[in-house]
Parts: sequence; C-alpha cells; structure tokens
Amino acid sequence: MTNSYYRLGLPPTVSACAILRAAIRAFHSDKLGVRSFREARKRNYRELLKAHAAAQAVVGGPGS
Repeated sequence: MTNSYYRLGLPPTVSACAILRAAIRAFHSDKLGVRSFREARKRNYRELLKAHAAAQAVVGGPGS
C-alpha cells in the first residue's frame, strides 16, 4: 500500500468517496489549479483507491 494512503489516517471502513475527499483536501490548493499535474493527481487517486480496496479486503470491509 502507498504511504499517501497511510498519511490520510482514515480507517478501512470509510467509503471510497471519503478517501477521495480527504485526498483532495490534502493537496495544496495552489497545486489543484495546475493543469499539467492533472494526470499525476488522477494516478494518485487511483492508487489511493486501490490501496483502500486492499485494506478493506484485509479487514473484511464493504469492498470485499
């Protein structure tokens, strides 16, 4: 799992939307407007969701 998933500090029982909301808040606000970072942000969101699904599978949460 990625370090950024652990840095969010959310339990595996939360929804995927909560993970995305926390990740968006974690990004610095001036970086969200930079168009050239868009693909990197999308890649990061996908990795976070994949790590969240893996954590849910281990715990036996809603995604398993």
